[in-house]
Amino acid sequence: MDSQIMQDFLKGKTILVTGATGFLAKVFVEKILRIQPEIQKMYLLLRASNTELAEKRLQNEVFESDLFRVLRDKLGENFGSFISKKVVTIAGDVAIENLGIKDEKIKNEILEEIDFFVHSAASTKFNERFDILMDVNTKGALHALNMAKNCKRIKAFVHISTAYVCGDAKDGHGILREKPFEMGQSLKEDSKLDIHKEMDLIERKLAELKAMKVDENTTKFAMKDYGMERANFHGWPNTYTFTKAMGEMLLVHHKDNIPLIIIRPTIVTSTRKDPFPGWIEGLRTIDSAIYSYGKGKLKFFIGNPNTIIDAIPADMVINCVITAIFIHSHKPPKNFIYHVSSSLRNPLKYIDLSNISHNYFKNNPCINQNGKPIITSKVLVVNSFAAFNIFMIIRYVLLLQVLYLVNKICRRSFQDVYDNTSRKFRVHQQLAKLYQPYVFFKSVFDDTNVEILRMATKSLKIENDELNFDPTRIDWTDYMMNTHIPGFLKYHKK
Repeated sequence: MDSQIMQDFLKGKTILVTGATGFLAKVFVEKILRIQPEIQKMYLLLRASNTELAEKRLQNEVFESDLFRVLRDKLGENFGSFISKKVVTIAGDVAIENLGIKDEKIKNEILEEIDFFVHSAASTKFNERFDILMDVNTKGALHALNMAKNCKRIKAFVHISTAYVCGDAKDGHGILREKPFEMGQSLKEDSKLDIHKEMDLIERKLAELKAMKVDENTTKFAMKDYGMERANFHGWPNTYTFTKAMGEMLLVHHKDNIPLIIIRPTIVTSTRKDPFPGWIEGLRTIDSAIYSYGKGKLKFFIGNPNTIIDAIPADMVINCVITAIFIHSHKPPKNFIYHVSSSLRNPLKYIDLSNISHNYFKNNPCINQNGKPIITSKVLVVNSFAAFNIFMIIRYVLLLQVLYLVNKICRRSFQDVYDNTSRKFRVHQQLAKLYQPYVFFKSVFDDTNVEILRMATKSLKIENDELNFDPTRIDWTDYMMNTHIPGFLKYHKK
């Protein structure tokens, strides 16, 4: 298990990472600094109005995070000086041309020195404002590419996307291939996508709202709804995947001779092994439902019990990124899109995840405000929206109507019960709406190109545990019970 070839490859290299405070970006930065401390430099770009604020954010949100504890322990009192020597903080904004970099000296250094450009900056909220997601996920991708085109030494440009840009197979039960989007491609056969038209529509909508003199909150929700409307019109489930798909289109169309690599991970979960098991940040996709269930706020899961939940640990995604950079820098393969996924080779069914969650909280119950364990009943999986709506009427709507009348008569004596029931109702509705495309997902993701990468590491004798990204190595029950669920419960408390 020789990792020396990879370490020698990274030695003396300079890397630019956008979105440096993001989840995957942090895992990438930590990994590079730990396995190859002799890199030349890392330029880390994050959104901030000036360098001082950027440095504070980077310190607080990245280097002081628990993720870096292995490296901190290894370097001891030299950790701070090591980071100062290797890391250059850049205040910028990918939504602006030239990445919003105001410092001309830094900009010139980047153009002269960068070997690898990792574009990780993104807005990942499914239902964020359309204008914000367009600026960051679509325009931001093109701004990053244009910067990379002017880098004299660039050997690889990596774009972190999502596998869910592919949508679901139209006929269901299909295999989604690792194929690039064509410019103007829509997921609906009867619609034609024009990215510039979508940008114009955003400007018109904003002008319309301004003319109506609505407040900022009304504008925010109007732009969120408009994004979902446009995404659904073209066949995407949400504005996030829609704008990420358009970003990919622009990259492929305008890449010219840039050595482009597009990484499409599926649902990214906590680290499996590296730098230690269970590190995660926030509640990510499936975690919200599991967390709400453990807290007693969610009595059932909605979804097809046989749907495959395509999850992949964060460290495996980053191992694939590093390997792709290495392989493309030596002998670039024809294919450049990689589905870092598990559904084809090691599927995790929705019903199995539900049962694992029940077993975990049965043995490790959460504690309520009174210091007592929260008892969770076995998960009920509702497998259609018709059944979901009936369940909601029986479970909540009728009760809320009765409580409303009782409160009117009894001077709000049961207001706390009404508020608590209403809150649970909203949680169920929001989670069901947000995750509907994923819990009824019918397809699996092809990972042929990723498998070719794995085979390439074997032929070059650099396959090792330190850079493993083989999903067949994951024991889902063990990983979920002993790593992932305790991991997000630990870090969500902080």
